[in-house]
Amino acid sequence: MIVVSTENIPGKDIGEALGIVRGSTVRSRNIGRDIFAGLKNIVGGEIEEYTKLLADSREQAMQRMVQDAEKLGADAVVNVRFTTSAVQQGSAEILAYGTAVKLK
Repeated sequence: MIVVSTENIPGKDIGEALGIVRGSTVRSRNIGRDIFAGLKNIVGGEIEEYTKLLADSREQAMQRMVQDAEKLGADAVVNVRFTTSAVQQGSAEILAYGTAVKLK
């Protein structure tokens, strides 16, 4: 499955737009990470635990979006975007969305 953030795929012709596809995940922090993050906030630097949590969340959301596109028989997803929103204190939804297309 081709997944791009652009409206077009270089060297490919889009034959048909099949519709919007999406995938999401909701993740929460844990107390151990929060304690460590608090210490990092004092001394500065990257909070690697949160970086990994968010990277894993984006990957899972993208995989779910691709599964949604496969159900439609898509060859690719174009114009892919990610968004994040707070669900409740300490948890967030990561949403990946784009347009499923059939190539010529």
